[in-house]
Amino acid sequence: MISGSLARLCVVLSLLFALAGCAVNPVTGKKQLSLISESEELALGAEQYSPTQQTQGGQFYIDPELTVYVREVGMKMAQVSDRPDLPYDFVVLNNSVPNAWALPGGKIAINRGLLVKLEDEAQLASVLGHEIVHAAARHSVQRMQQGMLISAGMAGIGIAVSDNEWASLIMGGAAVGAQLALARYSQGDELESDAYGIEYMKAAGYDPQAAVELQEIFLQLSDGRESNWLSGLFASHPPSARRVEANQQLVQELGGGGYRGRDVYQRRIAKIKQLQPAYDAHDKAMKLASEGDYEAALASVNQAIKAEPREAMFYALRGRIYKAQDQAEKARADFDKAVSLYPEMFEYQLYNGLNELQLNNLTKAREHLERANQVVPTSIAYLRLGDISRQQGRRDEAVQYYAAAAEAGGDVGEEARRKLAAMTN
Repeated sequence: MISGSLARLCVVLSLLFALAGCAVNPVTGKKQLSLISESEELALGAEQYSPTQQTQGGQFYIDPELTVYVREVGMKMAQVSDRPDLPYDFVVLNNSVPNAWALPGGKIAINRGLLVKLEDEAQLASVLGHEIVHAAARHSVQRMQQGMLISAGMAGIGIAVSDNEWASLIMGGAAVGAQLALARYSQGDELESDAYGIEYMKAAGYDPQAAVELQEIFLQLSDGRESNWLSGLFASHPPSARRVEANQQLVQELGGGGYRGRDVYQRRIAKIKQLQPAYDAHDKAMKLASEGDYEAALASVNQAIKAEPREAMFYALRGRIYKAQDQAEKARADFDKAVSLYPEMFEYQLYNGLNELQLNNLTKAREHLERANQVVPTSIAYLRLGDISRQQGRRDEAVQYYAAAAEAGGDVGEEARRKLAAMTN
């Protein structure tokens, strides 16, 4: 049941220490331990890019021109980097938490929630330049080599989630890409990315002072005035007064001045600013639902749907609320709507499959759960596919599904192990 890409990755990791060698860092020019080849680095980023996007909210498809704009700015920065030939890609994610991340090979994402906090294109270039350095300098690969991310969680069964979990489907340590995206960078990596990112800004024609301003904003916000930031950008990119001072000194050495692009940036993000109240209503509904106040949650998510009826996320949440109220038929309509708007999103396929199983529609449940697992394998999907196979008399198939789910921890893994034992004893 383990996907081919993750199985290949496990083989690569098992051979790492037998392939140790030295290489020159393409950004700093310094020698460093090299356990993963460039081809494996590129393969890892490519294989994990789509699943990692999905586990962080999926693509922000409501305003595709925004992603085009971010890619234009990102490629402008990438072209002046020390590794301009990497297969860079830039995507905007539908996530309210202010964050940005880079996977090996130049696969870079920025959340909707961070874009609304920035003031101009120069600050956007600063964020993207910083992430470009992380990719170009192979920081994620270096963290893997140091053993920070090599764990049993990389075995490949995906996210361990339960049927009734209200928190967003954030990685529980099982998907490689999310570990790479969300792991905390060292202070040295952060300072290095700041410094070279500022140089890239200067080379691309942007005002590098924007990088200093950005760090000052982050440092102020990290004091606790906006606690949700602490679970986003600051978790993997911790700010510090030292970073502000180091950045300011470098800008003084290089000289300030350059393009800021405030007007064009504000025009480009006008849609997400306009929709911010709708996403605030969604996030409020999520919080209310997690507290068990389903009626208030419904009222809030209905406001979101009224404001933007094209957003699949809103229907998926309302479906979950209906499901929690034992209104599976109403939930079905909303899950179907979410899937129709964003069929590639594993989360919506997963919710739909679990709800169809509750309605005893085994064929449709299997279809949705299988489609979800094709994108992001999850232990709960394997467990319920096992239940479906057992009910349909497919014993060998059920055993395989239960065996896959049994690799997970928590209630899901325990239930899978119990059912597997019952079928094999």
